[in-house]
Amino acid sequence: MNQNKTVIVGMSGGVDSSVSALLLKQQGYRVIGLFMKNWEEKDENGVCRSAYDYEDVRRVCEQIDIPYYAVNFVEDYWNQVFTQFLADFKKGLTPNPDILCNREIKFKVFLDKAMELGADYLATGHYCQNVFHDGHPSLVKGMDANKDQTYFLYTLNRRILDKVLFPVGGLEKSEVRNLARQSRLATSEKKDSTGICFIGKRDFRTFLSQYIAMQPGCFETLQGKKVGQHLGTAYYTLGQRKGLGIGGPGEAWFVVGKDIERGIVFVEQGADHPALYCDELFATDLSWIAEQPPVLPFSCQAKVRYRQIDQPCTIQKIEAGKAWVTFANPQRAVTPGQSIVFYEGTHCLGGGVIQQAGPSYYQQGKPLPAE
Repeated sequence: MNQNKTVIVGMSGGVDSSVSALLLKQQGYRVIGLFMKNWEEKDENGVCRSAYDYEDVRRVCEQIDIPYYAVNFVEDYWNQVFTQFLADFKKGLTPNPDILCNREIKFKVFLDKAMELGADYLATGHYCQNVFHDGHPSLVKGMDANKDQTYFLYTLNRRILDKVLFPVGGLEKSEVRNLARQSRLATSEKKDSTGICFIGKRDFRTFLSQYIAMQPGCFETLQGKKVGQHLGTAYYTLGQRKGLGIGGPGEAWFVVGKDIERGIVFVEQGADHPALYCDELFATDLSWIAEQPPVLPFSCQAKVRYRQIDQPCTIQKIEAGKAWVTFANPQRAVTPGQSIVFYEGTHCLGGGVIQQAGPSYYQQGKPLPAE
């Protein structure tokens, strides 16, 4: 019976985690709300931003009559997420801190804390589902296709999923909102948070400049023609159009590659320039839900960015911890540092961090061969 099971709900102060706690309480679990503080930064009134979210957690927990606590993981987050985030940017990569946070903090440090406090399960407000088959848990896409968050959770595995619940994964977002309104939860009308938590509403480049020194260089075409000056290779990502400051006639300019050692950002004109496309990539830091890769070669689907429609692909080979993946159709702006996540239907299989897209001249920092 659920009455004998304790669930600690990771509560962020948002509507999804609020409804997760409500549903579990209604299902008879002994529910405890736990707020996780990961970042310290004060607003214009001198109040730490997380204080506002914790106040919302307090109000919701009192409404549904469950105990609540707060834990401080600021140091863990800095050491295990933010420093890696900065290091990757300095290497010319475009990292995804949400994936790193889930792997290192929410489903490691935070999960360990929940187990230490005597919980049977940790629950979160993620839009995904934990489905058991033949006694093994598997990560399945959320019912709401527009909110599915399995892309950010591919680093989980069966051992972790055995201890995790996703109460809103089988609901549409509109249903979650309605449940919050029906119970008059304090967060029922609260807007969803977007973007990276430690940046907030500020300009990304301004934020990054506080930690990574600007090292100006040249924008160049793949033929080596200089077309402008950039602020530093770390501030640009593949496929970027806005913020380049390159004028002149013709189509818009897009970032198609970077040479970190020489301080060059390669650009070309046109949203469909061939240099923006590739049909294969190499990925490292591989992680599998089943804790072992499928038998290769293996045809499945994949995303190379969040919200992308699943793309047919084949995992051709895995060697020395690196996966070689080919696509049935060319993929646009495949970005080193981002993740490729594999699917078989609605089941998330795992994924890895994109190391190189290619083979292509722009990724290798070489000019196109003379015609």
